[in-house]
Amino acid sequence: MFVTVTPKWQNLGEDLMTEISGRFTTARAEAMALVIAQPGAFGVEGFVHRGDVPIYPCSLVKAFHLIHALAALDEDRIEAHGELDRALRDMILWSSNTATNYVIDILTGTTGDTLLDGAEYLDWKSKREKLNRFFWRLGWPEWEGCRIAQKLMDDTRYGREARFASEGGDNLNRLTALSGARLLWDLFDEELPLSVPAKGRAQAILSRNPAGPDAADPNYQLNGYLGGDLPSGVSVWSKAGHNLWTGDAATSWFKHDMIRIEAPDRAPLIVVAMTQGKDLAEDADLLPHLGRLIWDRAGNLS
Repeated sequence: MFVTVTPKWQNLGEDLMTEISGRFTTARAEAMALVIAQPGAFGVEGFVHRGDVPIYPCSLVKAFHLIHALAALDEDRIEAHGELDRALRDMILWSSNTATNYVIDILTGTTGDTLLDGAEYLDWKSKREKLNRFFWRLGWPEWEGCRIAQKLMDDTRYGREARFASEGGDNLNRLTALSGARLLWDLFDEELPLSVPAKGRAQAILSRNPAGPDAADPNYQLNGYLGGDLPSGVSVWSKAGHNLWTGDAATSWFKHDMIRIEAPDRAPLIVVAMTQGKDLAEDADLLPHLGRLIWDRAGNLS
């Protein structure tokens, strides 16, 4: 695990969990995963609660596909073109599933939906697994139990997508809160296999402007999430995910966010929060309150 949990951070995190569960009565400890990370005397310090538990990630996977696509462009494995640029932007900026699925097709050389059998299906599945193999090769302990080879759906799946997702009992996408924190940390700490221009592009696409004209748009995924109640003057990079009822109980009622926050004279702070349950998925106040609480308390930690 790349985060060192010091006694001070452990105490802070436990106080946070107690306060949150007291104010939001459905925010039970087993319904949440939380990782906090910032630079400290022991490298990366912070707090981890259920950080290694694989959870259906909704649109958090899109940040991972962004990094993979930019690496593939660096390595000339895929060809740059205007539609890919547009899809990479819309995949993150507006969390477009259609844009994400276009990026997945480009990265893997596949298309989806209709049924396949035999060798044709096995070849298709192997190509889709490229999405997982890219991150397996990074050797992150935080990747254990994670999978991101399924497309993003607005409701239930059909055809080869349904078969692939259900194989082995549960082959759906899943991420850990620690994997999200590791992705954001490495993007800014020069550990991802990206060129300097590609890292800059990824950071620019993931940036959010709390004072900008899009901030109030729910599709911008700032209000109602960890960045929704931060003080003015902070810089934010984030990707959120949110599923209500999809027609499939395994993919319904999740709300997540992964965010990096910076401000002058403050160490950068990374927070990943993943929640499960109908009440939490529909709650517009929990994640903004949590984000502000962590920002304020972390600033007082010494």
